[in-house]
Amino acid sequence: MARASVRHQRLGVNIDHVATLRNARGGSHPDPLRAAMSIAEGGGEGVTAHLREDRRHITDRDIDRLKAECPLPLNFEMAATGEMLEIARRVRPHAACLVPEKREERTTESGLDVVRVEDSLRPIVHGLGEIGCRVSLFIDPEPAQLEAAARLGAPVVELHTGTYCEAVGDARAMELARLRRAAALAMELGIECHAGHGLDFATVGPVAAIPEIIELNIGHYLVGEAIFAGFVPTIARMRRLMDEARAPLGAKAAEPEAR
Repeated sequence: MARASVRHQRLGVNIDHVATLRNARGGSHPDPLRAAMSIAEGGGEGVTAHLREDRRHITDRDIDRLKAECPLPLNFEMAATGEMLEIARRVRPHAACLVPEKREERTTESGLDVVRVEDSLRPIVHGLGEIGCRVSLFIDPEPAQLEAAARLGAPVVELHTGTYCEAVGDARAMELARLRRAAALAMELGIECHAGHGLDFATVGPVAAIPEIIELNIGHYLVGEAIFAGFVPTIARMRRLMDEARAPLGAKAAEPEAR
């Protein structure tokens, strides 16, 4: 198999929990749109927002404002429901990431079980494709899930990194290896590979260094750390850590091949 080309790794910033802080008090502060407008200043290239069924953080108005006023591409995280498809058709985000959603969960706990719900996902994936939306499936790093994504014709998968982030010692090494295998399989299947969930300054490097992963989506940790260091400096530090992890790949790609 040909070696993966080394590509710039994009950073998408999830602003859901800026809205969580706003909603805890009511009113309009802090404004998720203001956070989104600051992402590029820190080196991020996209804004991610999850419009949940219960609207616990991001609201319909937030999505409308992000699409209308923020110059960065909008990655619209959504459950695979008819309601969310209709909203996506109206808003026309740059990308839509289909995620599992349970009313009682605090945050997304695992990847979408594409194998189990493949038939019900098909019309949603097709409908999003019809409006020119880049469709992504948020999945656990398992071969069966990747193969099901390929059958659906999804152009992108986002690998769930939460289990890797929560693991320690040998278990973390095993989870990292699982992510590496999944990213390599995504490339073989012709699927663009992203990753995210739970990443922080300590865990991002090894994932950023996986050559097949070309986008990371990070949110909760950045918003939390921004309380102490500021939003733009926090994003800038994450951007720097990603670039540092990626740098050896670029150096290796630039080396002349042995004859």
